[in-house]
Amino acid sequence: MTNQGKLILGLLGAAAAGVAIGMLIAPDKGSELRKKISDTACDLASKATDMIASGKSKLEDVAQTAVKQAEGLYNDVTKRGDKVKEAVS
Repeated sequence: MTNQGKLILGLLGAAAAGVAIGMLIAPDKGSELRKKISDTACDLASKATDMIASGKSKLEDVAQTAVKQAEGLYNDVTKRGDKVKEAVS
């Protein structure tokens, strides 16, 4: 995991802990508090899922670009090799 990924996970964890502590200190009834905690946890999970999907999509784009560039380089090297073979023959 990259440093950026660790930082994002740390921030999400700290935010979740802060929200949970704030809710526990708030003067709400237990049932209301549990509902708020559940809703907040669902929201955080949804945001994390969206971030992961976005990262995966970007990674796939980068991989496709890398494959296209590699294919282009391979074709270029092949053409140059063929020219060298012709020149030597």
